[in-house]
Order: sequence, then structure tokens, then C-alpha cells
Amino acid sequence: MVDRLGSTNTALLADRLAVEGDWLIALRQDAGRGRHGRTWESVEGNFFGSTLVQLRDDDPPAPALALLAGLALIEAVEVAAPGTPLSLKWPNDLMLGDAKLAGILLERAGDRVVAGFGVNLAGAPKIAGRKTAALAPTATIAPQAFAPLLAGKFAQLLTVWRSADPAQFAQAWQARAHPIGTPLEVHSGPGERVLGTFDGIEADGAMRLRKAGGEVDVIRAGDVLLG
Repeated sequence: MVDRLGSTNTALLADRLAVEGDWLIALRQDAGRGRHGRTWESVEGNFFGSTLVQLRDDDPPAPALALLAGLALIEAVEVAAPGTPLSLKWPNDLMLGDAKLAGILLERAGDRVVAGFGVNLAGAPKIAGRKTAALAPTATIAPQAFAPLLAGKFAQLLTVWRSADPAQFAQAWQARAHPIGTPLEVHSGPGERVLGTFDGIEADGAMRLRKAGGEVDVIRAGDVLLG
């Protein structure tokens, strides 16, 4: 754990001596980011950390690591704040009610993948067009105490991810997400918006979106808003 860093993802991915299971955690990030290069505001007392996965030839599809990361995150937060109304939102958000509590960013270089986590433990940063939430004051936990909870859950589920049937693992993620039939708005690019309802998750982590006419699109990238 370090006091200050630009980005835990960038630093860990660049560290050629890092091995699977290593974590890099910063008490503050100066260049944290979300998907599509969006800035992730650093609020004192929040959690910023990344871990490394070394892909193996017989691993499930790498994009399904997002499902693993989401499950590890929601289980860790449930330990820190029992009874909190949490749910996963595709592709990389943890929701507290209808507000974003945490985000995940996966980045890959060759056969190395870093999974970065930003969790609003103490304060909710402002995100344009999105509701945000923090665990505090309902539950109070420091980043130093949250880190081993998340690391333990991630290590446990990484073993399960490698041995479980991919479809069953996807179903486990889906069971922690908003219900089938939830209205969604998907943005896949500038000016590209598709409306539909959540229709579940593919084994590789892609989302199924059922449109008004009944046809189902398989979404592999995009931003999703709850309708």
C-alpha cells in the first residue's frame, strides 16, 4: 500500500516483476480513471486498488474476468456492510440502491490482466449524469481494512472461475444483478443509443438486451443506464 499514486492499474501493469495475486493499493490516486478514459475522482478514505491475473491457456474467456471481479467486489462489500441493498450492473458497476457505489476497470497487456477497483467507502464523487453513493455513514470501514476482504474474495473466486462451468459462473453473477426485465439504455458510441430490457448474461460475460420487438442483441461493449 502506498500513500499516493497516479493509477494503480497503470503502475501494476507496468511492473514486470509483479505476479498473479499481487495487489497495489493507493490511499490516493492522482490519475485514476474509469472506462473509456473517464476521470475517477479521488476522495479521501475511498478504496483504490488493483490486482494482477496471469492468463493460462485453459482459462475461460478473458472478458469473463469482469464477472469474477464483480462477484468478488459485491461479496467483500457485503462483509463490510451487512444488509446493504447491493446489486451488480453490467459491465462494471456495483450499485447501492439506484446509485453507483463502485466501479471496476480491467486492462490487458498480453497474457497479463489487471483488475482495478474504486470503491466509495467514505465519500461519493460526482459523476455527470449518474447518481453516486458511499457506504459512509451507514457503514464505516477504512481502505486498509477493506483491502484484505476484497483480496480474499478475489483469490477464492479466481480458483472457482478457473474450475467452474462458464455458464454456471455467469449465472452466479446474474443472480446478484438487477432482475431480468429491468429497463436499460445502452450507449455503444457517440449518438448510438439502444433501449431494451435486461435478458441475462452470456457465458463469456456479454450482456443480452431484449428490444421492444422481441429480438435480442448481444452487447459486448457499451455504457448501460438503468431505465
